[in-house]
Amino acid sequence: MSDAPASAGPDRQPIWSRPERGTRGPTPAHSRDAIVGAAITLADAEGLAAVSMRAVAGALGTGAGSLYRYLSSRDDLLDLMTDRAVGELRPYPEADGGWLDTMVLLGRRQLALFGAHPWLLDVINRPSGVGPESLAWFDNCLRILQPVRCPVAAKFEAIAMMTGVVSLFARREAAAGAFSLAGADLTAYPHLVAAFGQPSGPAPRADLVDRTLRALLTGLLLAGSTEAG
Repeated sequence: MSDAPASAGPDRQPIWSRPERGTRGPTPAHSRDAIVGAAITLADAEGLAAVSMRAVAGALGTGAGSLYRYLSSRDDLLDLMTDRAVGELRPYPEADGGWLDTMVLLGRRQLALFGAHPWLLDVINRPSGVGPESLAWFDNCLRILQPVRCPVAAKFEAIAMMTGVVSLFARREAAAGAFSLAGADLTAYPHLVAAFGQPSGPAPRADLVDRTLRALLTGLLLAGSTEAG
């Protein structure tokens, strides 16, 4: 049986609203949870391309056809994997140190999550992948941002932009060492030559992730607004 979606498109019923398995057929040998766990283990070890219904079934010691008693397509599996991974951001921190410090902490947790599951970068923006854990994470961010007096639309934008920026940092870390100017002739690029010839100066007190997230969040949420608390 192929991994093509059995029912793709905007009218596809989300996996979250469907029962764990069909009502027909023999008693299930595996749970949906076990299937998702096996898929994540495979993706962590070999990358997202290695995750097929056949490969996951093989890891569970069963045939690919049996998985279709629980899932209608590989898309369902990717959605469940995404939400399971996002659930690892729990337990959510309290905002004891203030909303900005707490949001930066959440951003760092996202970065660590992408490091643990690099494949998540390729599926996190799938509209169909917004499941219960993703909604809980957004809800938690809004809880933390309650003291900030600004339109709720600005809060949604800030949360989305934080995730986007963190994903860029994650891709940067994954590609560390891939870019180099060693051996390049820079004589035709005078501004680069001048920049490399200048002293680097003292290192910033906060690292780039911290500085970027703080600048992003304050710029989006506090410009023209009054902070509460």
